[in-house]
Amino acid sequence: MVNCCGLITANKDPVPLKSIEVELEVRDHVATVVSTLNYENKEDKPLEAVFVFPLPGDAAVCHFSAQIGQTQIVAEVKEKQKAREEYDDALSSGQQAFLLEESEQSPDIFSLSVGSLPPGESASIRLDYVTELAVQADDGLRFCLPAVLNPRYQPLGSGGSGGSGGVQVTSVPASLVPYSLSFSARVSSPRPISKVESSCSLDSLQYLNSDQTQATIKLAAGHKFDRDVELLIYYKDAHQPTAVVEAGQASAEPGSLMGDPVVMVSLYPEFPQSVMSSVASCGEFVFLLDRSGSMGCSINNSKQQETRISSARDTLLLLLKSLPMGCYFNIYSFGSSYEHIFPKSVEYSQQTMEEALKKVGEMGANLGGTEILSPLQHIYSQSCIPSQPRQLFVFTDGEVGNTKQVLDLVKKNSGSHRCFSFGIGEGSSSALINGLAKEGGGHAQFITGTDRMQPKVMQSLRFALQPAVVDISVTWDLPKGVSVTVLSPPITALFQGQRSLIYAQLTGQSPKAAEGCVTVKYSLAGHPSQNQLRFSLKPAEDTGSTVHRLGARTLIRSLEMEERERRGQPDGGLKEKVVQLSVQSGVSSSFTAFIAVNKADGEAIQGPLVRRNIPISRMCIVKGKSRNLRMGAAIFKRDCCIIGSPIAMACSLQLDDEFEMADDVPPVMPKQPPRDPLLQLVSLQQASGCWLLDPALSAALGKTSEEVDKSKPAPVNSDVWATVLALIWLHGFKKDAKEEWELLAMKAASWLRSQNAPCLTECVEAGNALLGCSMQKDVLGL
Repeated sequence: MVNCCGLITANKDPVPLKSIEVELEVRDHVATVVSTLNYENKEDKPLEAVFVFPLPGDAAVCHFSAQIGQTQIVAEVKEKQKAREEYDDALSSGQQAFLLEESEQSPDIFSLSVGSLPPGESASIRLDYVTELAVQADDGLRFCLPAVLNPRYQPLGSGGSGGSGGVQVTSVPASLVPYSLSFSARVSSPRPISKVESSCSLDSLQYLNSDQTQATIKLAAGHKFDRDVELLIYYKDAHQPTAVVEAGQASAEPGSLMGDPVVMVSLYPEFPQSVMSSVASCGEFVFLLDRSGSMGCSINNSKQQETRISSARDTLLLLLKSLPMGCYFNIYSFGSSYEHIFPKSVEYSQQTMEEALKKVGEMGANLGGTEILSPLQHIYSQSCIPSQPRQLFVFTDGEVGNTKQVLDLVKKNSGSHRCFSFGIGEGSSSALINGLAKEGGGHAQFITGTDRMQPKVMQSLRFALQPAVVDISVTWDLPKGVSVTVLSPPITALFQGQRSLIYAQLTGQSPKAAEGCVTVKYSLAGHPSQNQLRFSLKPAEDTGSTVHRLGARTLIRSLEMEERERRGQPDGGLKEKVVQLSVQSGVSSSFTAFIAVNKADGEAIQGPLVRRNIPISRMCIVKGKSRNLRMGAAIFKRDCCIIGSPIAMACSLQLDDEFEMADDVPPVMPKQPPRDPLLQLVSLQQASGCWLLDPALSAALGKTSEEVDKSKPAPVNSDVWATVLALIWLHGFKKDAKEEWELLAMKAASWLRSQNAPCLTECVEAGNALLGCSMQKDVLGL
């Protein structure tokens, strides 16, 4: 039944969604996305199709239109309830109508209603949005076109629509999805484009000019809908600060956001190397691990044996081995309920580390749904430890439906901690992952495709161990007669090499060739510092309204969060301000919707509307049965059918992971691959940083105990010898994975220095001879 693809009707008629075309334009670090969805109603009845699909959480939807035959209808932004009433009125009177609205629970989920598509008619729907591209740890800019929207777990009583009335979805194997995807991108930047990478097959990058500042790229033919379309764009000299001034719209009222120029400032703070090389020896590290059923899925499609939960366990091993002596830590895990290893955070020691690792090794994807709010509330209820700054690490595949409620909680507690977030696997919510880091003053990472989780997480641990930047302030120096209104919320965190964006409205007339200046001041490790950028106030030409729309989106999000914080109290008309700004800028919000009605003369569409469902690709196998079969069965027990498509246009806001955890189905355990030699060696390290000389270490080094004992210089302590050998092995054989073991190696080197051991040079030479390496003592930091 579920293997029938296309529009699921009583007669199994074809799906009306025929193809999707996506055009991406990237200008420096801002992307404009134009998506065109082509439909055809082959039924003999008028059709209403409803689509649920994801977009980036910080995307600004700025255009929505539909073309039916020769008639084009451009949507308007209106207050949400008015738009819904207009849509219903149009359908009841036999008119064609289209409604696009954002979820009230999660800002990265949209639904599109296509009303009264006549029998035999085709429709083409265009959706435009603009978004910022996040900077990755390796300086790449990440763009993601989601191919799946995972089911979002909606906890009871959280304000959602409830399970019985929730949106449902059908899933089919990727090879049977009947619609096609065309994807192309154009990239331009003031700096040369060094490369473009992707988890999907791409045609070759085509440069459009000799200085390589413009290029095009296309998705290779034959793309399957089993993964996101992710692009990583790399520029030369990527860390140069920039400022773009965009002219206001001539048709907009002067003094309004859309009528005035708007500046977008991109800053990359540079910190002294002496400070960046130091590592904190204190802190309370709280690790929060998702153990919902979906964490049992493969982390990517090239290594089916490695699951998300197994990769997370390996990552926790590296994290626990890398923590400094004297800090505090705890590990929470969650699903429909939550657990913690210790009642409260404990001091890091050999005993507590071993106890935690034993519990981590037993963790599976067996806690049901994805209820992250309760464990966060419990963590925040725990008193902070004096002189131990709290650092929260969240690992999840992002399948929650109450995103805004979660982010509000993190922001409320942002003064007492920093939050680092990790989105695991395809379809993780960018609104949740980016939002946790943004509101918690931390850093976000996504692990998709063939990515390894460990290097990305260890990069964030380095950030967490660096001194926190405090006393951040932003000041403007502008010509007389020009004033500034900052649209962005205050900057709460600065990290080495990470970008900070500021949007500001410029009001008043500036002299020709005038310059402005923005200065960011802060204190780092007790030393005051500043970064300064001068920029021309002359607006850039032919930039459209991208910067204005992103600035409007930033301000809308801030006002929405403030409205939620003050709900039930006098709020000064915050909702009305959001609606006014959304309508004025043409940018979506949680209080508005895009509405388009075909009011052209013609006969009213006759007959009852039929609502249909488009299947999407699902690849995850849980407890012996494919998720698509389980989800499909639920669909056919109900009459609530909703459409999806691969900007993944499909999924459920209510279907939680517990749905797949049937007790009567025995689990299918994947064959375990051999343990990574690096992790084998790391697992033997003591909390203090040293290794012990024993047979397990010899085996990890690929030597016998006799060979290791025989090569040890006589005056050298056994533990010193073991630690030197481990460090030589890491530097000699795992140089390409240095990001993963660098912190624990620094801890080992620090332990060696504390021993004041004699004959270290002789020890290193003997270790080199034994392991076949050529490392110098100073390379080991000794």
